[in-house]
Amino acid sequence: MEETPKIPNIINQYVPTEPTQRIHTQEDISAFEQSTAFDRIVTFVIVMNKSVYKKKISDDCFISTLTGNILSMLDTLTGWMNDYPPHDNPRRFGNKAFRQWTGKLVDTSHQLMKNLLPEQLQPAIPELSEYLNKAFGNETRIDYGSGHELSFVAWLAGIALLGAFTPDDYQAIVLRIFVKYLELVRQLQRTYNLEPAGSHGVWGLDDHQFLPYVWGSSQLIEHPSLSPNSVLKHNLIEEFSSDYMYFRSIQYILQVKRGPFFEHSPMLNDIASVPTWSKVNSGMIKMYVAEVLKKVPVIQHFRFGSLFPFERKQ
Repeated sequence: MEETPKIPNIINQYVPTEPTQRIHTQEDISAFEQSTAFDRIVTFVIVMNKSVYKKKISDDCFISTLTGNILSMLDTLTGWMNDYPPHDNPRRFGNKAFRQWTGKLVDTSHQLMKNLLPEQLQPAIPELSEYLNKAFGNETRIDYGSGHELSFVAWLAGIALLGAFTPDDYQAIVLRIFVKYLELVRQLQRTYNLEPAGSHGVWGLDDHQFLPYVWGSSQLIEHPSLSPNSVLKHNLIEEFSSDYMYFRSIQYILQVKRGPFFEHSPMLNDIASVPTWSKVNSGMIKMYVAEVLKKVPVIQHFRFGSLFPFERKQ
């Protein structure tokens, strides 16, 4: 694999800033591509990708106090679904009880972060809350998509940029924190019938997620027995879903969608014919940049401040 970039530590020059919207049209995308924000997001995705190369979810990994605190916070958020059960309503999508769940998050996110972040990161809480509050779906549209997933990743990346995560934490960021986040958002999707945000219908990769296919394919590189077309075999999906994000994502699709896989998920079905996981992985990274970071309908909701500056990278 190519040389991996490093996540910079910006704590010494960090000045808290209220993030603002900067992307409105396709013309803004080329400025975004040249920005420090773009570089920091792509670097984080690539560094995390490398950290789980050939690693299983069940492999032992270092769990810092901060990682443990974040995992506990995700358990707390999961528990709120019991406090706000779905309303009885006949709508196919969008149970309004989700607005109570997100309302509680917005009301308490500052305190949640105060409890889990080290002292030197406390001034960044208002800026970090922009990303945490938007990481689980949109309360107005009652939907969830890859832009919300990006928000959660930006929250984790922000904490890393401020030096609270070290390289020892990277494997756990993906295989503990992000894996638990995925299970939480899947539960939110099912509990509150969250509509897919910005879905391309059957022509998108997945209605809701993207990064489990990026990082999940890295886990599988050079696997002795599983190849990309193994995802077409139900018995293998069941056997390996607890250890590999890619298999778990396919398993979830099969749990929530009806009909043949090639009909409802033609893109994933086509990718199953790629010969190696390393080709799948490099393709997924390029596709993530093209379909998430460079797509106005997704990235227009992202806000830019000191953690992710829109200014041109020097």
